[in-house]
Amino acid sequence: MKTDDLILEIQSLPVEERARVADSVLRSLNQTASKVDQKWASLATKRLQDIRTGSVKPVADDFVFDEIWHRFG
Repeated sequence: MKTDDLILEIQSLPVEERARVADSVLRSLNQTASKVDQKWASLATKRLQDIRTGSVKPVADDFVFDEIWHRFG
C-alpha cells in the first residue's frame, strides 16, 4: 500500500480510530519513553484520580493565570 493510500484510508476512519492510529504512530517515533516521561504520566494519572474521587478540587485556568499575573505581573 502506498503512503497516500494509507493516509486516505486513515482519514476515512472514525475520529476515535484516527486518534488511536495517531497515538501509535507518534509513540513509534519515540519508542523509548524516558523515566521522566513515565514519572510525569504517573503523576498525571494520580492527579486525575484525585479529581475524580473528589479528594482535590480543580481550579479554573483563568483563575490561576489571573493570580500569577497579579503576583508577578
